[in-house]
Amino acid sequence: MPLKVLASLLSFLLLLVSCANSDLQRADLATIVKVVDGDTVVVKIQNKIETLRLIGVDTPETVHPTKGVECFGPQASGFTKTVLEPGFRVKLLRDIEPRDRYQRLLVYLFLPDGKFFNQMLVEQGFARTLNIEPNSAFSEQLASHESSARNRRVGLWLSCER
Repeated sequence: MPLKVLASLLSFLLLLVSCANSDLQRADLATIVKVVDGDTVVVKIQNKIETLRLIGVDTPETVHPTKGVECFGPQASGFTKTVLEPGFRVKLLRDIEPRDRYQRLLVYLFLPDGKFFNQMLVEQGFARTLNIEPNSAFSEQLASHESSARNRRVGLWLSCER
């Protein structure tokens, strides 16, 4: 197992142990219904349809009513749609605050093989980090991957440098 993967797994396990009384330990299985954009997904969870907002990441907009389509937004949305096809089963972890101001469920999303999807978006340059306290369990990990993506000039860091 590569050292980077092992380190991420160890960080995750230590986080779960240290947060024994938090919602982070509560994992839900969900089925993808549709992808709205790069960081917003609709799922079926416990026989209910929910809109999710991925914690700790911010992809460029494609469907925002006032911002229009932002640089690298279609690519980020396309990546999420490719990975999270309708019917695909995923694991969701929650942090401290359960919902955002739009009543979307705030989650960390994991693929069946254990890959951390929020992190995938950042490390491949489809998203910037977005740390909003108190939901910050993975903020340092995501920031490290953002720094790496920026240094490698991948994705939006190549196409949309501010």
